[in-house]
Amino acid sequence: MDTNQARKRTRWLEQKAKELGFVSVGVSRAEELTEEAPRLEAWLNGNMHGEMKYMEGHFDKRLDPRKLVPGTKSVVSLLFNYHNPDKASDDSLRISQYAYGTDYHFVLKRKLKELLKMMKEEWGDVDGRVFVDSAPVLERVWAAKSGLGWVGKNSLLISKKRGSYFFTAEMMLDVEFEYAAPVADHCGTCTNCIDACPTGAIVKPYVVDGSKCISYFTIELKGAIPEPMAGKMDNWAFGCDVCQEVCPWNRHSEKHNEPEFEPKEGMLEMKKSDWIDLTHEVFQKHFKESPVMRTGFDGLKRNIKFVTGK
Repeated sequence: MDTNQARKRTRWLEQKAKELGFVSVGVSRAEELTEEAPRLEAWLNGNMHGEMKYMEGHFDKRLDPRKLVPGTKSVVSLLFNYHNPDKASDDSLRISQYAYGTDYHFVLKRKLKELLKMMKEEWGDVDGRVFVDSAPVLERVWAAKSGLGWVGKNSLLISKKRGSYFFTAEMMLDVEFEYAAPVADHCGTCTNCIDACPTGAIVKPYVVDGSKCISYFTIELKGAIPEPMAGKMDNWAFGCDVCQEVCPWNRHSEKHNEPEFEPKEGMLEMKKSDWIDLTHEVFQKHFKESPVMRTGFDGLKRNIKFVTGK
């Protein structure tokens, strides 16, 4: 494909993605992520994935999208804002901002499939797959490679313009585009996220021990939360946003405009006592189709009991 055609396709892609609500789009040439291999291997060897055994599989496919989706020429990374500055009262338990509304897997996958359909209508024979946190894909690495931000000391993708309150989604396509260049790391000497982490999960800059993270304990862990974590959970019943709340770049974050990410009625008004007395009926009312369904009613009640002692 000539340079002019690749540029036109890239501009078309950016326009259509933004019409669907994505805030940023970047494209990288599909190739092996050779620099990531030793990092991923060291992280796994350090057992920093805890019970997340799925992280051990498909090592080669995580590092090379052409092995995951044969024929892939380009990896498209897209960002979707979920920032919701509206918070519950101090007399409440907390859940991560991304868990307030409808599960992002459903919302974004629907939008990506629509975008792929539009591509086929516009360009003809386009083949590829879409991913939302659903396959062995190093999302943040690809997003950084395509110039959408840098991977910060808290291991999250950070954008100078938008902070870090966004989902990352990917498309692997057999189409060539105009490829972007990575941006510089702008964390500088800041250690806010490391200093603020309630459980010390950010063991050193750019390395998060997933098995020590509040999100891991409240979502991924199936058994009992380790007793040494008592008093360190900071009222988090599902997930944790601390390392984002203290990040200076999130002063640029703007509220999302996706209706499906709005909290269910009454959710922000829940007091700590309402969480403690949570019934299965109320759980279904607030969290049906929410990411919180991932931990389930029993898992959420476990979290509530551990955090409150009741």
